[in-house]
Amino acid sequence: MSKKIHPLADCQSEHIGTDTQIWQFTVVLANAKVGNNCNINAHCFIENEVVIGDNVTVKCGNYLWDGITIEDDAFIGPNVTFTNDRYPKSKNTAFKLEKTVVCKGASIGGGAVLLPGLRIGVGAIVGAGSVVTKDVADHEVVIGNPAKPKRG
Repeated sequence: MSKKIHPLADCQSEHIGTDTQIWQFTVVLANAKVGNNCNINAHCFIENEVVIGDNVTVKCGNYLWDGITIEDDAFIGPNVTFTNDRYPKSKNTAFKLEKTVVCKGASIGGGAVLLPGLRIGVGAIVGAGSVVTKDVADHEVVIGNPAKPKRG
């Protein structure tokens, strides 16, 4: 199979990998890069300075802003909130982009919120609805608000 872009998607990027599917009502801006064998569900937005690796699933309702990297084999649940500006305000001339990396094999549960400038470690899991304020270590499971390591 080659890439499959739904006719109701607005995919402006030519950097879409083989066997990747992009579903309806999703916008992918021109400079975004999406790897091979990805599944980008409906109602998503992918900004220009976003890099998505291979075998990534992005469920419905996700907005991936400039500065976000999603490495290979990661899973992004529905309606995860990514941020890239610690002090957002309208027409902010002092905007400081803070980059976020979701490392290889990490999974982020639906409805989680990630503050900007974080690293979600290799194979880490962020529980649904968690608010992540700090980096998550490799293979760590975090839950809650603020997200903390799950014990036991």
